[in-house]
Amino acid sequence: MVEIGTFFENGILSLVNYLDFLLRIAMAMVCGGLVGLEREKRLKNAGLRTHIIVAIASCLMMIVSKYGFMDVVGLDGLRLSADASRIAHGVVSAIGFLGAGVIFVRRESVVGLTTAAGLWATVGIGITIGAGLYSVGLYTTLLILLIQWALHGKHTKSHSQNSGSITSNITKHAISVEDLSNYLDKYEVSIREMALSKDDKDCIIAKVEVIFRPGDSILDLMKAFQDSPYVDSVDVYPTL
Repeated sequence: MVEIGTFFENGILSLVNYLDFLLRIAMAMVCGGLVGLEREKRLKNAGLRTHIIVAIASCLMMIVSKYGFMDVVGLDGLRLSADASRIAHGVVSAIGFLGAGVIFVRRESVVGLTTAAGLWATVGIGITIGAGLYSVGLYTTLLILLIQWALHGKHTKSHSQNSGSITSNITKHAISVEDLSNYLDKYEVSIREMALSKDDKDCIIAKVEVIFRPGDSILDLMKAFQDSPYVDSVDVYPTL
């Protein structure tokens, strides 16, 4: 069996090398998923899928940069006599312009992050296959498709929710921030962030950016909080 470092001598990758590549991509997926899960729990726009795809794509491009050109790059001692990865570097840099074109800001949400990450990953797949690492490119393609399919339902569900803001004069209602938070929990309203301020009467005003539960229409939300003892006003940003 050829050891992992042997291809530096003969320019050929062994089965052990390819298995090592697949293990690296799988580990990048797990690590990226852990970071994305933490972000998603905090209701950030770039969540689980986006982080996983970016982690996989960056790992893939690193593998290509290190090992994808051994068949065309000569060795002079420990120094490469040619730089075949220069084109790959240019392609990876240029994809940023295309990715930026599919990201849009709508109200309080950002749309297109996963699509942009998918475009970046697709560039990495193309570079990998072009470099001759067919199995690595195919493995990464199937992995990304599996991620998109498995997490698509969760992604769609989150985008079916309306976001908005709720204002409450907690001094006038004689409640605490915890009371307001518990009240919103009863309606399955997720708090994204809360800001406190004082008006000209020294009353403490809480403005809460929220995400409403899935399936509630705008009319249902307005009726639910119209006669609320704690909520003074509700603004709903409908999902487009």
